[in-house]
Amino acid sequence: MFRLPEQERHLLKKPFGILYPDVKEALPLLTGKKVYAVGDVVTQRLLHYGIIPALAVIDQRSMRVPCESIPEYRTHRFSARNPAGIITDELIDSIEQALRVEPSLIIVEGEEDLAVIPLVLRAAEGGILLYGQPREGIVLREITPEAKREAEILLSHFIRE
Repeated sequence: MFRLPEQERHLLKKPFGILYPDVKEALPLLTGKKVYAVGDVVTQRLLHYGIIPALAVIDQRSMRVPCESIPEYRTHRFSARNPAGIITDELIDSIEQALRVEPSLIIVEGEEDLAVIPLVLRAAEGGILLYGQPREGIVLREITPEAKREAEILLSHFIRE
Protein backbone atom coordinates (compact mmCIF):
# COMPACT_ATOMS: atom_id res chain seq x y z
CA MET A 1 0.00 0.00 0.00
CA PHE A 2 1.20 3.50 -0.84
CA ARG A 3 0.05 6.50 1.20
CA LEU A 4 0.42 10.10 0.10
CA PRO A 5 1.51 12.29 3.03
CA GLU A 6 -0.69 15.32 3.64
CA GLN A 7 2.19 17.72 2.90
CA GLU A 8 2.61 16.18 -0.59
CA ARG A 9 -1.04 16.47 -1.72
CA HIS A 10 -0.28 19.72 -3.55
CA LEU A 11 1.57 17.65 -6.16
CA LEU A 12 -1.75 16.28 -7.42
CA LYS A 13 -3.49 19.64 -7.87
CA LYS A 14 -1.71 20.32 -11.18
CA PRO A 15 -3.10 18.42 -14.18
CA PHE A 16 -0.96 15.43 -15.20
CA GLY A 17 -1.50 16.21 -18.88
CA ILE A 18 -3.47 18.61 -21.07
CA LEU A 19 -6.67 20.05 -19.61
CA TYR A 20 -9.80 20.18 -21.81
CA PRO A 21 -13.17 21.62 -20.80
CA ASP A 22 -14.96 18.42 -21.89
CA VAL A 23 -14.36 15.04 -23.50
CA LYS A 24 -15.90 16.36 -26.72
CA GLU A 25 -12.90 18.64 -27.38
CA ALA A 26 -10.49 15.71 -27.00
CA LEU A 27 -12.38 13.29 -29.28
CA PRO A 28 -10.23 13.92 -32.41
CA LEU A 29 -7.14 12.89 -30.43
CA LEU A 30 -8.66 9.53 -29.48
CA THR A 31 -9.14 8.14 -32.98
CA GLY A 32 -7.31 4.85 -33.40
CA LYS A 33 -5.93 4.95 -29.85
CA LYS A 34 -6.47 2.66 -26.90
CA VAL A 35 -8.34 4.77 -24.34
CA TYR A 36 -8.17 4.45 -20.56
CA ALA A 37 -10.49 6.36 -18.21
CA VAL A 38 -10.40 7.18 -14.51
CA GLY A 39 -13.57 8.67 -13.11
CA ASP A 40 -17.30 8.19 -13.45
CA VAL A 41 -18.10 11.35 -15.40
CA VAL A 42 -15.24 10.84 -17.86
CA THR A 43 -16.33 7.24 -18.42
CA GLN A 44 -19.96 8.28 -18.89
CA ARG A 45 -18.96 10.97 -21.42
CA LEU A 46 -16.77 8.55 -23.40
CA LEU A 47 -19.58 6.01 -23.57
CA HIS A 48 -21.98 8.79 -24.63
CA TYR A 49 -19.72 9.44 -27.63
CA GLY A 50 -19.46 5.74 -28.45
CA ILE A 51 -15.94 5.21 -27.12
CA ILE A 52 -15.52 2.11 -24.98
CA PRO A 53 -12.44 2.46 -22.78
CA ALA A 54 -9.98 -0.43 -22.75
CA LEU A 55 -10.10 0.08 -18.97
CA ALA A 56 -12.31 2.37 -16.92
CA VAL A 57 -11.85 2.88 -13.18
CA ILE A 58 -14.84 4.31 -11.31
CA ASP A 59 -16.07 4.70 -7.74
CA GLN A 60 -19.73 5.50 -8.50
CA ARG A 61 -19.24 9.01 -7.13
CA SER A 62 -18.48 12.43 -8.56
CA MET A 63 -16.80 14.90 -6.20
CA ARG A 64 -17.71 12.53 -3.34
CA VAL A 65 -21.43 12.58 -4.19
CA PRO A 66 -23.15 9.44 -5.54
CA CYS A 67 -23.60 9.77 -9.28
CA GLU A 68 -25.52 8.09 -12.06
CA SER A 69 -24.54 4.54 -12.68
CA ILE A 70 -22.43 3.70 -15.68
CA PRO A 71 -24.56 2.56 -18.62
CA GLU A 72 -24.45 -1.18 -19.15
CA TYR A 73 -21.92 -2.31 -21.70
CA ARG A 74 -20.12 -5.57 -22.28
CA THR A 75 -17.01 -5.58 -20.20
CA HIS A 76 -15.04 -7.63 -17.70
CA ARG A 77 -15.68 -6.33 -14.20
CA PHE A 78 -13.33 -6.13 -11.27
CA SER A 79 -13.52 -4.52 -7.85
CA ALA A 80 -10.99 -3.09 -5.43
CA ARG A 81 -10.95 -1.31 -2.11
CA ASN A 82 -8.97 1.91 -2.14
CA PRO A 83 -9.34 4.58 0.58
CA ALA A 84 -8.74 8.27 -0.19
CA GLY A 85 -5.07 9.29 -0.33
CA ILE A 86 -3.99 5.65 -0.77
CA ILE A 87 -2.99 3.35 -3.62
CA THR A 88 -3.70 -0.16 -2.38
CA ASP A 89 -2.03 -3.31 -3.64
CA GLU A 90 -5.57 -4.54 -4.33
CA LEU A 91 -6.13 -1.64 -6.75
CA ILE A 92 -2.79 -2.26 -8.46
CA ASP A 93 -3.58 -5.98 -8.80
CA SER A 94 -7.01 -5.18 -10.25
CA ILE A 95 -5.45 -2.83 -12.81
CA GLU A 96 -2.94 -5.48 -13.84
CA GLN A 97 -5.66 -8.13 -14.21
CA ALA A 98 -8.03 -5.80 -16.04
CA LEU A 99 -5.41 -4.75 -18.58
CA ARG A 100 -5.10 -8.42 -19.61
CA VAL A 101 -8.80 -8.74 -20.57
CA GLU A 102 -9.94 -5.53 -22.22
CA PRO A 103 -12.39 -3.95 -22.17
CA SER A 104 -12.62 -3.91 -18.40
CA LEU A 105 -14.24 -1.90 -15.66
CA ILE A 106 -12.91 -1.60 -12.12
CA ILE A 107 -15.41 -0.46 -9.51
CA VAL A 108 -13.56 0.98 -6.54
CA GLU A 109 -14.93 0.96 -3.04
CA GLY A 110 -13.44 4.18 -1.71
CA GLU A 111 -11.77 6.58 -4.10
CA GLU A 112 -10.43 5.99 -7.61
CA ASP A 113 -8.56 9.27 -8.18
CA LEU A 114 -5.06 7.94 -7.53
CA ALA A 115 -5.56 5.02 -9.94
CA VAL A 116 -4.12 7.38 -12.56
CA ILE A 117 -0.58 6.71 -11.29
CA PRO A 118 -0.49 2.88 -11.40
CA LEU A 119 -2.53 2.91 -14.61
CA VAL A 120 0.01 5.10 -16.39
CA LEU A 121 2.80 2.84 -15.10
CA ARG A 122 1.12 -0.34 -16.40
CA ALA A 123 -0.81 0.75 -19.50
CA ALA A 124 0.49 0.24 -23.03
CA GLU A 125 2.54 3.06 -24.52
CA GLY A 126 0.69 4.92 -27.22
CA GLY A 127 -2.62 4.78 -25.36
CA ILE A 128 -4.49 7.79 -24.04
CA LEU A 129 -5.54 8.27 -20.42
CA LEU A 130 -8.44 10.58 -19.57
CA TYR A 131 -9.41 11.56 -16.05
CA GLY A 132 -11.54 14.23 -14.44
CA GLN A 133 -10.14 17.44 -13.00
CA PRO A 134 -12.88 18.60 -10.58
CA ARG A 135 -14.64 21.80 -11.64
CA GLU A 136 -12.20 22.28 -14.52
CA GLY A 137 -12.77 19.54 -17.10
CA ILE A 138 -10.86 16.47 -18.18
CA VAL A 139 -7.15 15.80 -18.42
CA LEU A 140 -5.70 13.92 -21.37
CA ARG A 141 -2.33 12.22 -21.06
CA GLU A 142 -0.72 10.13 -23.74
CA ILE A 143 1.01 7.07 -22.31
CA THR A 144 4.65 7.70 -23.22
CA PRO A 145 7.99 6.88 -21.59
CA GLU A 146 7.98 10.46 -20.24
CA ALA A 147 4.51 9.97 -18.71
CA LYS A 148 5.73 6.78 -17.05
CA ARG A 149 8.79 8.62 -15.65
CA GLU A 150 6.56 11.39 -14.28
CA ALA A 151 4.24 8.81 -12.70
CA GLU A 152 7.27 7.16 -11.05
CA ILE A 153 8.33 10.55 -9.67
CA LEU A 154 4.84 11.12 -8.28
CA LEU A 155 4.82 7.65 -6.73
CA SER A 156 8.20 8.36 -5.10
CA HIS A 157 6.46 10.96 -2.91
CA PHE A 158 4.22 8.25 -1.44
CA ILE A 159 5.17 6.22 1.63
CA ARG A 160 5.16 2.44 1.17
CA GLU A 161 3.38 0.82 4.11
